[in-house]
Amino acid sequence: MSNYCRGEVGDDCYALEIFRRAMKLHDPQAWDALQQCFSGIVHTWMRRHSKRERAYALDSEENYVAQAFTRFWQASVNNSELKFTSLASALNYLRASLNGAIMDTLRVYIHPNEVPLPDVNDPTYNYDLAAEEPEDYEELWRVVRSLLSGEREIRLAYLHFHCGLKAREIIQFCPDEFNDVQEVYRLRHNIFKRLTRNSDQIRWRLSCIA
Repeated sequence: MSNYCRGEVGDDCYALEIFRRAMKLHDPQAWDALQQCFSGIVHTWMRRHSKRERAYALDSEENYVAQAFTRFWQASVNNSELKFTSLASALNYLRASLNGAIMDTLRVYIHPNEVPLPDVNDPTYNYDLAAEEPEDYEELWRVVRSLLSGEREIRLAYLHFHCGLKAREIIQFCPDEFNDVQEVYRLRHNIFKRLTRNSDQIRWRLSCIA
């Protein structure tokens, strides 16, 4: 960790083994070790976050850090293929988990009925769909997920809509998952087109649970 913080090359094997045992083997001792080793840097990210003042007004730093590790654990449970080839990529993923926890808290408290939707600057953006505010976000996510093509689109949709990450932030936090910004733009464009094309179906499926 000292080498990582100084930007120096180091041996990542020990750190990656902690992540492997925690995520692949679900070893409780490894999870404890992971949190002990890396909670300090998560606290540092929290204190440097651009929205930290607003976030601190709503919840404690300890809770945000705990949520980051919880999201990280949930990601490993839901994606058995998730693995890291460097300490930097693992920590970028953990940092994205923290950002997601912060952004979700801000959305819930500041805009309780707001559901993240595509960027209004995108030419395929559907204003009629955006005007609706489904109360059940989890159900909305299930509907959206069912319309996407493959795990890569699902993963990108989660990072963009749920975690609130922009294209360059996705590349920064998840360099092992996407090749470059252009790939993110291309996949995101496909997602927007598919959601817009199926907007009537989304409305209908949500109305069935209303």
